[in-house]
Amino acid sequence: MNEKNSSYWYKRWTLIPLIFVLVLIGVFAKRLVDIDNNKPASYIPTVLLNTLIPEINLDPLPNRGKGLNSEHLRKKLILLNFWGSWCGACLIEHELLMEIKRKNIIPIHGIAWRDKPNESINWLKKYGDPYSLVGQDPESKAAIAFGVTGAPETFMINENGIIIYKHTGPITEKVWLNDFLPLIREYK
Repeated sequence: MNEKNSSYWYKRWTLIPLIFVLVLIGVFAKRLVDIDNNKPASYIPTVLLNTLIPEINLDPLPNRGKGLNSEHLRKKLILLNFWGSWCGACLIEHELLMEIKRKNIIPIHGIAWRDKPNESINWLKKYGDPYSLVGQDPESKAAIAFGVTGAPETFMINENGIIIYKHTGPITEKVWLNDFLPLIREYK
């Protein structure tokens, strides 16, 4: 290769890392702006906010009665929680979900996401069952329809079937008091 061709390729290949670094800087800058706007670091926007829920029709867990479909999500203000027995972060929020059920604050429906039915049932027996209804989503059809990015993920849905809030990650006491509870009070 002659010196002219070598110089040409050298200049080309040095641009690729520079472009990569600039893209990364842009991504980090966007996250910093989100955090500066009082959005938590776990904030993931959803295009489904303030839209009608997607149509779902999920089978129940064995010996659990009804499954879960879109009609169950349209009757009153509810929480819809995507969880799995394989999900370590789901244990973090589980005691709080049990407390919400004990205090009868708001109905919680669950979607056992990418889980084996017997493992979901054993998990609920071991840790308690905060859910009014549970549907199975072994192939992620409902998760994809709702734009779920990971478990746990919780949606608040009003009586008209409109998604009014989405939280990604475990619901902590702080998140419950600052984000969920004010919305519940507003809608009740």
